[in-house]
Amino acid sequence: MGFGAAKKKTPKQFREAVRAKAKRAALRALRKARIAAETSGTALSEWEGEFLGSVETRVETYGRAFGDPQKGAPGASLSALQTRKLKEITGKAQGKRKAGSSFRRSSAG
Repeated sequence: MGFGAAKKKTPKQFREAVRAKAKRAALRALRKARIAAETSGTALSEWEGEFLGSVETRVETYGRAFGDPQKGAPGASLSALQTRKLKEITGKAQGKRKAGSSFRRSSAG
């Protein structure tokens, strides 16, 4: 058999494979954020710790962490706001400042 002899996936199998990949990526990102915070010694707020735990549980259980399809991309496991908050937590763990905090107006002038 050659390289082209692989069985093609049906559209349903393809969607399921995409969703499984998104689920693994979301779980990996959530775990990396928690590990980064622990190894750097950054104290996450109670809300941030609860957020990571609850989102991880929902992704493991349902494959995605949001119910309204309007809040995220098709096949995505995290909504746009959940993704943004996850990036903020990861940045906090890495010691990066929030976006926009470097642009301050001076009162002199």
